[in-house]
Amino acid sequence: MFTAAVTASGHWIHDLDPFLVRFTDSIGVRFYGVAYVLAFLGSAWLLKFYSRRGKSPLHGDKVWDLMVALIIGVLVGGRLGSFLLYHPEQLAVDPLALFRVWEGGMASHGGFIGVAVAMYWFARHEKLPFLTLADLVVSTVPLGLFLGRIANFVNGELWGNPSSVPWAVVFPLAGDEALPRHPSQLYEAALEGLVLLAYLQHRLWRNDVVARQPGRLSGEFLIGYAVVRAFCELFREPDASLIFGLSRGTFYSFFLVAAGAALIANSRSLRAKQ
Repeated sequence: MFTAAVTASGHWIHDLDPFLVRFTDSIGVRFYGVAYVLAFLGSAWLLKFYSRRGKSPLHGDKVWDLMVALIIGVLVGGRLGSFLLYHPEQLAVDPLALFRVWEGGMASHGGFIGVAVAMYWFARHEKLPFLTLADLVVSTVPLGLFLGRIANFVNGELWGNPSSVPWAVVFPLAGDEALPRHPSQLYEAALEGLVLLAYLQHRLWRNDVVARQPGRLSGEFLIGYAVVRAFCELFREPDASLIFGLSRGTFYSFFLVAAGAALIANSRSLRAKQ
């Protein structure tokens, strides 16, 4: 019978196994990897569904080609972003760490850049409107964010600040014997994932925003993500040194707001010319 370990104050001590299937102590099928696979499969299903419903100029047989480009963009951008945006000093000391992917380390802001580059290349190659393609892809991105944050929680990483709220969790990897913390990974899963997914799906199906104002949905996603990320950073322990007194997640989100605002302004000008 399963009995969860708790502290004297009644807070749960995180003891989840990051492996779905373990072959050795360090080799196996990790939940984090499963989360990525499910995210890409879910995005592909949505993009195919858009095509069947006439919401996408991307034919169903081209979806998998796009997914290959996006997978490369996410992995390269997220991996590089993790080091360049959060731990640049580690590259100078141990550059080979970049290739030790089994040790973890992905940055969502870097992943966004990688995805943007992959979409731009694919749009040029397939002669598709880039902004329309971007709107369709970003409407699926929160699914991956949701699954990724759940995997972060299972891994017991990216924990929150110390807290005494009833739902606080003790994360042994934080190095504290019995210090409860906000399960900030779950806050991010809910806001960056479920809330943004619901909003973007509502916008996509409610009207013709993708067709009439290409780029607007992408802009709304970037601003929405930046806002909820900055909010969640209030509960999350910074995983790198601060910049101007702000966590790096919050600081980099200002650039997303600027990019989002530019996309929305551009979409308005495109609509005015129609």
